[in-house]
Amino acid sequence: MRLMVAPDAAVPIPPGLVLAPFRAARFTTAGPDLAGLTSPPYDVIDEDGRTALEAAAEHNVVRLILPRDLSPAEPDSRYDRAARTLREWLDAGILIRDEAPALYVYEQEQDGHLQRGLVGALALADPDAGIVLPHENTMAGPVSDRLALTRATAANLEPIFLLYDGGGPASQVVAAAVTTPPIVDARTDDGVTHRIWAIDDPAQLATIAADLLPRRAVIADGHHRYATYRHYQAERHTAGDGAGAWDFGLTFLVDATANGPQVHAIHRAVRGLTLTDAVARAEGAFTVRRLTEAAGTATGTGRVDPAVLLDELAKAGHDGHAFVISDGSGAFLLTAPTADLLARALPADRSAAFRGLDVTVAHLALITDVWGLEDKVGVVDYYHDAPAALAAARATGGVALLLNPTPVADVTAVAGAAERMPRKSTLFTPKPRTGLLIRPLD
Repeated sequence: MRLMVAPDAAVPIPPGLVLAPFRAARFTTAGPDLAGLTSPPYDVIDEDGRTALEAAAEHNVVRLILPRDLSPAEPDSRYDRAARTLREWLDAGILIRDEAPALYVYEQEQDGHLQRGLVGALALADPDAGIVLPHENTMAGPVSDRLALTRATAANLEPIFLLYDGGGPASQVVAAAVTTPPIVDARTDDGVTHRIWAIDDPAQLATIAADLLPRRAVIADGHHRYATYRHYQAERHTAGDGAGAWDFGLTFLVDATANGPQVHAIHRAVRGLTLTDAVARAEGAFTVRRLTEAAGTATGTGRVDPAVLLDELAKAGHDGHAFVISDGSGAFLLTAPTADLLARALPADRSAAFRGLDVTVAHLALITDVWGLEDKVGVVDYYHDAPAALAAARATGGVALLLNPTPVADVTAVAGAAERMPRKSTLFTPKPRTGLLIRPLD
């Protein structure tokens, strides 16, 4: 697929949603041993996880995505180390390139849930073009880090994750592909089975391309990586390198109407606020109901049961905005924010989709307006599960703020309105596994 170049633009403008085939670099190891060479995405790996992955296998991909400095005297030499490691693995045949460019059907199965989509090279587009829609803002630090790694390695080491409304011929090709034997079949230690099929038939590739072209997609995960793709693309064009592999980025594209992801909430822990103060400030702005006895503290543990809290939260969420706040021992349900609060706290110039999000109300109305706190790192921390948020609240003397998941339709509506949700609004799972498919930029 050729890209058009606007006379006044330094970078190509894709004619629509373009997912191009590429020659993947893949580990030659198969089966259980392959699983040990892969990792979760870089941004969900903590230091203990990094160390464990390094110890698990000499060639675990964490050495590429989270490399360590060559020496304490060489700050930022970790990027050179990653580049050197990638070259060594390719030269030694630890990683090999597929002979023919292909799109790859990637299927993940966990606890009866099936997620399936296409991995390919996405033609990069400015969000204003309305082709690839972000739904969250990014921060400069992670983009700078991923950009330095991309410059050094000249590779897309892990994909971004996109969702689109499909149901067309592309999804039919994907469904047909999985009836044949996969080229990859591995189960990782988190209980997810990963299978991959390659599609290199020109007719099938043409069918997929024609179906995707008029569509648009929403970034489910990988906003910082997508920003990195576009920064690197701009750098190469500014340098006079012209059109090239940097005009595309490694992407996992999932038909949300067929085998889409599961959606989970990302919870908050708020520092500098006791549960007593949190409740006192919320009264009058929300309907406040105590949950402590129902949440399990009567069992003698002195701690609330996260499962019970989430169940109460889910039931309350059917009728509108709902939040649970807890210090790990006591818990309260907040519902029905007043019209005055919403009118005061939510910007009138934003879309109804944005104003209707639980996360919007949580940040702008509850945290900022009612609690009077600055919404920033160090005040508001983020956790992928309720027990971790509650543990953080206990450890810091703060308050855990538990939320319901944001429906995919709401994410799409906000993105379609060219707006961004508050940071860390939604967790889509399962995430693409890093190390199964790598895209060298040559």
